[in-house]
Amino acid sequence: MAQKCVHKGCGKSFSDSDEPCIYHPGPPVFHEGQKGWKCCKPRVLTFDEFMTIPPCTTGKHSTVDDTPAPEPQPSNEDVEAKIKEQKEKQENLGPAVSRAPVAAQTARPTPSPVPPEPVDEDDDPDASVTAGASCKRKGCGASYKSDSSREGEECIHHPGQPLFHEGSKGWTCCKKRVLEFDEFMKLPGCTTKSRHLFIGAKKDLSSEEEVKDVRNDFYQTATTVIASLYLKKIDKERSKVVFKNKNTVDLDLHTSDSKRYRTSMTTFAPIDEEKSSFKIMGTKLELTLVKGSGVGWPVLRADDPHSGEIIQAGRAGRV
Repeated sequence: MAQKCVHKGCGKSFSDSDEPCIYHPGPPVFHEGQKGWKCCKPRVLTFDEFMTIPPCTTGKHSTVDDTPAPEPQPSNEDVEAKIKEQKEKQENLGPAVSRAPVAAQTARPTPSPVPPEPVDEDDDPDASVTAGASCKRKGCGASYKSDSSREGEECIHHPGQPLFHEGSKGWTCCKKRVLEFDEFMKLPGCTTKSRHLFIGAKKDLSSEEEVKDVRNDFYQTATTVIASLYLKKIDKERSKVVFKNKNTVDLDLHTSDSKRYRTSMTTFAPIDEEKSSFKIMGTKLELTLVKGSGVGWPVLRADDPHSGEIIQAGRAGRV
């Protein structure tokens, strides 16, 4: 009988307990707007990017959640008591001692503005759905079965955005707030539609806005160049990235808000196109270019102007 693995980042159904399981053994970490996992280094800003961080550990599937509990956060009462204690200590030092205003020490960062609600859409009725495809609506998680009719489907989901603020977690579309990430992931949807969203509405490519250039930066090691091209909402299914001819990267990027960026980029030095790779995130495309030789790259593209310096930390530019 198949069981569902509870490891973070896996969630697959399994019947063989010795089958390899790739997952995150550590708890999620949310700090000052950044999101990631304690067990590995990537940190991102959006929830969609966080959900696509690749698992970092290989083990075996399990039905028992052995993820370590996150470190307890101080309560508001503890924070206020600590502030009061510091204030009393400063006052006891007398007026001759220079001290920073308490208000400046205790100021809290202003929470980020809530993003606008996404525009709802439905599947293109003429589009075919691949078996095993997951519903794109947040909080649903249903998978498409090729031998089943789509009549009578019920999609219970969250139409809003995830909201993390001062330790609490929830959705902008409903009022329920929880403290633990596991509780947040189990929050039931608040809106019901008669059909799941496996494909999305048909895109009118003729109305896409052509993007002339995008901001980029890069850094490098002795063997690789990691370049980031900043373009939001890249559609993974329609976009293409092709490595070819040892020094060329062809890009054809479509976004969900009807934008398109196309270019053929000639790299500064040869690359190993077989080993090079890319990753599409919520706000950018990340290229991992494996160097064909160990030379340092002063620029990303062969036709970029440069001073002759070898850049190790990223520098913004245009491609």
